[in-house]
Amino acid sequence: MHNLRLGDSGPAVAEARLRLVSLGFLHDDGDLEEARSVFDSVLDTAVRAFQQQRGLLVDGIVGKATSRALQEAGYRLGARILAYHVSAPQFGDDVAALQTRLQDLGFYTDMIDGYFGPGTHSALSSYQREFGLVVDGICGPETLRSLEMLGARVTGGSPHAILAEEVVRQSGPKLRNKRIIIDPGLGGETTGITVEGPRGSLTEAEILWDLANRIEGRMGATGMETFLSRPRGKCPSVMDRAEMANSLNADLIISLQCAHSDSSTAKGVATFHYGVPNGSESTIGAVLAGFLQREIVARTGMLDCRSHGRSWDILRLTRMPAVQIDVGYVTSPEDVAMLADPRMRDVIAEAVVVAVKRLYLLGKDDQPTGTFTFAELLAHELAVEGRSE
Repeated sequence: MHNLRLGDSGPAVAEARLRLVSLGFLHDDGDLEEARSVFDSVLDTAVRAFQQQRGLLVDGIVGKATSRALQEAGYRLGARILAYHVSAPQFGDDVAALQTRLQDLGFYTDMIDGYFGPGTHSALSSYQREFGLVVDGICGPETLRSLEMLGARVTGGSPHAILAEEVVRQSGPKLRNKRIIIDPGLGGETTGITVEGPRGSLTEAEILWDLANRIEGRMGATGMETFLSRPRGKCPSVMDRAEMANSLNADLIISLQCAHSDSSTAKGVATFHYGVPNGSESTIGAVLAGFLQREIVARTGMLDCRSHGRSWDILRLTRMPAVQIDVGYVTSPEDVAMLADPRMRDVIAEAVVVAVKRLYLLGKDDQPTGTFTFAELLAHELAVEGRSE
């Protein structure tokens, strides 16, 4: 489908309106069919409210992500059979409800993300095994009736958050052998915008690829295991990037993107982690996003566009904490002047490595934001190595 926005009309607009009515974002006042098919200001307001609630980009446009979220929001637990399908994965609020139920009963400890993946399959199978059901990892009528009959076992805090924090604590402050995926956006024939730098023109993809390599080099110097999510000449899907990170059992994934705007005055850096308003959140992702945001802003002087929770696939399909950095607007002359400068990309790369170090320090032996140099970081790594021998 093509993007729907203010002023459009047609059956697709009417369908989007009906979905928003069913979800409580609009009131069906019985207008004529012709009126329901017009994307008016009332529908625009409802779309923006829905996007805000779901952790989507709030732009009033019903594009691919918003359309899929509207569909996912319409699923209620029990309305369909739920199972793990590699080729046709299931997403929806019914999956999130199942995950919440299994979490309350003590079987599910992953993030509540509405994706029926291997973790949900394993948790559901464990539940079925304990309660004498057919162990097939499928949520059908019999399993659903059993779930509805049982009360919750655990309350008070997210098991996923507790487990994720403990994983970071147990891994220790040393960076050596920690496995990090660096995910530069675009790739292949998808090159993005071309901008002018001090050494000539370069594409958005080239900026991101170069920055990823600078981060990889610094992480490698600390002894970290680093992997790029794609070859230079390829542009895999977000699903493929997430599967690659999951297959490597990485500790973190850091995705790099550039921002765009119709206005050349829009500028600044922002970071994103998995999270939806009044819903599930990646605790470690949020902490790392905050460190990244503060370090980059302190070192570059770029406008602070803050950290935000989002439900984007790169953030919710990965089993490890994931963060996306929008390193600046390629539509802003001011940001482009910084991003096109190799020295500034060095500064951003150092900020990223220091932020990861801060995550694992857990507030110990820390220094003020923007003052921890890469040389000091390496010295700290050697000191930790010496104490552990």
